[in-house]
Amino acid sequence: MTAPKLRNDVVNFSGEVEVNPYLMGNYSPIDTEITATDLEVIGEIPKDLNGMYVRNGPNPKYQPKGRYHWFDGDGMLHAVRIKDGQVTYRNRYIKTEGHEREVHAGGVLWSGIMEPPHENPRLNVHMPVKDTANTSIDYFNGELIATWYLAGEPYAIDPETLETLGKMDFGGTMSQRTNMSAHCKVDENSNEMLFFDYSPRPPYMMYGVVGSNGHVKHVVPIDLPGPRMPHDMAISTNYSILMDLPLIADPEAAKAGRHKILFDRSMPARFGIIPRYGESDSIRWFEAKPCYMYHTINAWEEGDEIIMDCCRVNHPAPPPGAVTRLEKMLGYLRLDAQIYRYRFNLRTGQTIEEELDDLNTEFPSMNSSVLGRKSRYAYNVSITADRTLLFDGLVKYDTERGTSQRFAFGDGRYGSEAPFAPRENAASEDDGYLLSFLYDERESQSELLILDAQNITDEPLARVIIPQRIPHGFHACWVPGEKLN
Repeated sequence: MTAPKLRNDVVNFSGEVEVNPYLMGNYSPIDTEITATDLEVIGEIPKDLNGMYVRNGPNPKYQPKGRYHWFDGDGMLHAVRIKDGQVTYRNRYIKTEGHEREVHAGGVLWSGIMEPPHENPRLNVHMPVKDTANTSIDYFNGELIATWYLAGEPYAIDPETLETLGKMDFGGTMSQRTNMSAHCKVDENSNEMLFFDYSPRPPYMMYGVVGSNGHVKHVVPIDLPGPRMPHDMAISTNYSILMDLPLIADPEAAKAGRHKILFDRSMPARFGIIPRYGESDSIRWFEAKPCYMYHTINAWEEGDEIIMDCCRVNHPAPPPGAVTRLEKMLGYLRLDAQIYRYRFNLRTGQTIEEELDDLNTEFPSMNSSVLGRKSRYAYNVSITADRTLLFDGLVKYDTERGTSQRFAFGDGRYGSEAPFAPRENAASEDDGYLLSFLYDERESQSELLILDAQNITDEPLARVIIPQRIPHGFHACWVPGEKLN
């Protein structure tokens, strides 16, 4: 398949040419949208695996204006529908307002987050950059919801066709002043969706709940001392956990309307615990050692404590030798994260924290049916030491026993976030499968990998050859077949 002819070199402030690796190899975009059936299967698709695996990620349609950041690319979804041992693959652009305006113009209109935004057209978001909805994908009330890490407008996607249905305003109940960050949380037990929004201007954070009828039922401002860059949240049965972390928006850059971040190690990490329907003044803040956090795994209540498992980044900043903006971008995109546990005592106000493993793993998944309730297993990707972000295997954590198992993808083979797909009539929390899109650099070939979640060190149950390249991307989800039907 052909790909857009995008230049991957830029001239920096010193007049030197820098090559951006996030526009090369399997980071480079594709320009075809296809639907493919009768795919080649190596092995056998489990008969009790029925549903859809869908993954989001950046795929710029036009040559970026100025320096390109991996987070800038237009959102594109890649999905496989599995039913009765058969697999169908399709991919589609997320047709955001920014994407459609550029298609109408026949070229790029917005520069990315590494460039001054002064000439950018305005969209209905907090920042003058293009909302691409390229970060996360969740399923709620019969629709897929695509969201953006800088808190934009959520987009509704048809789960069968992947066609964009439009901006999601939840029956007109979402305020035009409130957006939605990536990593909303869908509580499958109450059929509610919990979300947060953050902004460089007051109020710096909003927190809300969408009810089972698809309407926003609760939204409140969260008092923060200044603009922050939270990426995720967590929920338990009765509480939500929000974050005030020391990776912050540079105040001088914010005054100029630019997006720039810095890590202030003199600040503690703070975790705000608010009752699910609590008012602004009901939040309680717990302090911990400075860190950053991209992704939580799960949280639950035990007696006076709320326990939260997550992936904690200890050094979320470029190395001291990074000078150019490209070097700094590469440094920020490199992850050094470990699986970690916090205990927040609601009676004493004490925080206890501990590292559960020292392996560099991130982009976790779990059995979503127990989100907000005590869980035992997490499935993380292991991260290479390469210059760019690459996933070379999967690690299954048993946090009850304190053990782990690892599956390596193999030399030159790199995967995607791997959601857990429960077996039909599953008998236990880990009774199911893990799915991941892989790219084999030696064969220039993408495939779907299916593993037995209870025995991830075994050989794959199936490998499905995908008839076009799937670029590296971000987050994924699994939608059980009974919800699609």
